[in-house]
Amino acid sequence: MKRILVIAGSDSSGGAGLEADQKVVAAHGCYAMTATTALTAQNTQGVYGIHEVPSDFVQKQISACVEDIGVDVVKTGMLASASTVDIVADALREHSIKLTIVDPVMVATSGAQLLPEDAVKTLCERLLPNTFLVTPNIPEARLMLEKTGKQPVSVQDLDGLRQMARAVHELGPKYVLLKGGHLPLTADRKVAGSEDQKKLVANVLYGDDVDEVFELEYQQSRNTHGTGCTLASAIACHLANGIGIASAARSACRYVEAGIKTSVNLGKGSGPLNHFHSMQISPFSPGGFVDYVLEREDVKVAWHEYTHHEFVQRMADGTLPSETFKSYMIQDYLYLVHFARANALAGYKAKAIDDVAGAAAIVTHIRHEIELHIDECKQFGLSQAAMDQCEESEACTAYSRYILDIGHSEDWLALQVSLLPCLLGYWVIARRLQGLQASLKSPNRYATWINNYVGEDYTAAVAEGRGTYQFRTMAIMLKKGTDLQQALIEKHAAKQSPSRVDELVAIFIRATKLETGFWNMAAGA
Repeated sequence: MKRILVIAGSDSSGGAGLEADQKVVAAHGCYAMTATTALTAQNTQGVYGIHEVPSDFVQKQISACVEDIGVDVVKTGMLASASTVDIVADALREHSIKLTIVDPVMVATSGAQLLPEDAVKTLCERLLPNTFLVTPNIPEARLMLEKTGKQPVSVQDLDGLRQMARAVHELGPKYVLLKGGHLPLTADRKVAGSEDQKKLVANVLYGDDVDEVFELEYQQSRNTHGTGCTLASAIACHLANGIGIASAARSACRYVEAGIKTSVNLGKGSGPLNHFHSMQISPFSPGGFVDYVLEREDVKVAWHEYTHHEFVQRMADGTLPSETFKSYMIQDYLYLVHFARANALAGYKAKAIDDVAGAAAIVTHIRHEIELHIDECKQFGLSQAAMDQCEESEACTAYSRYILDIGHSEDWLALQVSLLPCLLGYWVIARRLQGLQASLKSPNRYATWINNYVGEDYTAAVAEGRGTYQFRTMAIMLKKGTDLQQALIEKHAAKQSPSRVDELVAIFIRATKLETGFWNMAAGA
């Protein structure tokens, strides 16, 4: 993770200053550290007070960060005083900081003075000669040229902006990015004289090896508070990641453009940008996908209907008629065949050989489960040949074809999610039913499969021939491979966008309802 040290003032309203800088750095996946130069009482309408931090304390903050965590890029903003400018210049040299971006914050968007004019010359003389990139807007560039005795530059068009950038470059920085937002241009690159003429904003990047203009569409928006801070910090992040200056500046300009375009109106004055427009914020923490799904309100109803179905309740108390259970077992046998097909399809869709092998192992488990199923059905006078001749119920067809259709039309993860209600549901059901057995006055004819399903000795019981009806292949998977399978699901789910997560949840809900339909079929048989 690249480390960005921001030396700047705090904006109590969060739109500019350190607060904006930290949002930008976080949005770019870097690590932000701060050295606070001043506290401000401000909002979108103005600055109501400034409390400067003693310069020697600023120096202590810088040293504390550099000497422990280290720094890849330093970005400065509001420096508040000439003495703080001196301290910062000395600290950068002392710690041999190579990549420094100076945003020469002098006047707030609201017009408040954030750097005394007598400190401007100090900034130009002490800081700029060792600066990698300086990012003044037009008023700041004019003031810098004035305080250093340079000839003023009249800006009437794009060529004037380029001339001003070259003039600032003569003050010593390696590169200059002159921000043209204060003077929007017409379509033919002249300074616009009225609002309807404003078509473009031109930012000029100039250095010994670069002379480039980034033209952006002019946006009529009041939400421009903190644009300078945002731009400089975005460039800092790109440079820290090894991106060249031109590409870094271009990307940062586009980032700010999108931040303005997607901003929401906060406050009564000049509002902030949307710093997180390009971030996909996951609704769950890594490893928490399954828990998130089960805790969603739109899942809870379907999940409860499935796991607390009347069919399940009657199995819990032993009152389920054997003929009903027999009918269910026939359909469950037919379903298991399709379940095996779906898992074979998962192997085909997997890319890693371990995942392919895992799918093959699951199919083998299903084959073994079907054999157990067939043996159990013999007590009802049912042979495999007889069950093969049975017609699938509509519920069995709907459910099995749904997961197969998901497997054909969606990706590996969607297929796994469609199988998840079966994977989780029977385990949850059996765990709950096991807890209810102690309250029964007479033995439950279905207690064996409940205990076998949740018991740690399930596989051993199968091997020793002590198990009777083994409730679906999920039991084996839970004991032998479910942990790995769920870990893979969690791993893939963590990479999905919020909208994709919603799509996966919809698949889960549909599959859950089809599981409930399976119970309805069995209960009504």
